[in-house]
Amino acid sequence: MNLRMMFLIRVLVLCTLVCGCVANPPIHTSQLDLTPRLAVISAFDRELEKLRSSARITETYTINGRNFYVGQMAGKNVILLLSGVSMVNAAMTTQTLLDNFTVRGIVFSGIAGGVNPDLNIGDVTIPAQWGEYQEQVFARATPQGWNPGRFAGEFANYGMIFPHSVSVTRKDGKPETLEKRFWFEADAGMLETAGRLAGRVRLARCTSEGECLSSEPKVVVGGNGVSGPTFVDNADYRRWTWETFRAEALDMETAAVAHVAYVNRIPFIAFRSLSDLAGGGKSGKNEGAIFSRMAADNSATIVIEFLKEQSGE
Repeated sequence: MNLRMMFLIRVLVLCTLVCGCVANPPIHTSQLDLTPRLAVISAFDRELEKLRSSARITETYTINGRNFYVGQMAGKNVILLLSGVSMVNAAMTTQTLLDNFTVRGIVFSGIAGGVNPDLNIGDVTIPAQWGEYQEQVFARATPQGWNPGRFAGEFANYGMIFPHSVSVTRKDGKPETLEKRFWFEADAGMLETAGRLAGRVRLARCTSEGECLSSEPKVVVGGNGVSGPTFVDNADYRRWTWETFRAEALDMETAAVAHVAYVNRIPFIAFRSLSDLAGGGKSGKNEGAIFSRMAADNSATIVIEFLKEQSGE
């Protein structure tokens, strides 16, 4: 093979590699929208539907199979996205969001199961803190009872199940310095804004099919929320969750998002409207099939009003 032929082959190989890179360009932060934005997250389509329809989407980015919708809503620069259902999806998607966009705050909007017996379907809860209540130890059975060993925590057990805190690191902190936490707080300023809206926002009482609640839904600011990778539709477990954590509501994503926001030092708040009573209702069946759309829209309604009250663009 002569030198000219070798040169041509090398040129062809180089062109092939370059073309391949151009056809499938990697995503770098420098390629994405860097405008500071409020991120609005929901777990699944029904929860995000009203919010998306209220926004003006100017660009859509797809990362790891998730769409990130960039635009404006309620006079603010926003980015809308679905976390996916349950804790791992929520944590992974939230970190992807923070790694690729400039986020000045996180707002979660969705539905939840009601835990506080004083609350009703359709109510919107805005807890002051969220815990990962299904971080837990299955204790050893002994003649003296359940023995969780060194994992005994501050909370009462549910049979062999003993909840405990998680260990976290923080952005810009000393590497591998672990901090034990159970509760992850919502941003105090965001909570204050939400509190001003509590008596001003009118929430839906009836579904589009004409199924109506017996009382007018209300907004409840403060208290606790809990999240875990389990859909709960059990009256006894609900009772234990209320007695143990004094939780207003439970779901499958929010505490994971709050955890990631805490690690990254990003302000966070969550709005969760009750679509069912987590097994505590009197109808004999889960109410979510009837009221999930109405509950999702109630949460979206107050989130939109909340965004209007936020400072900045």
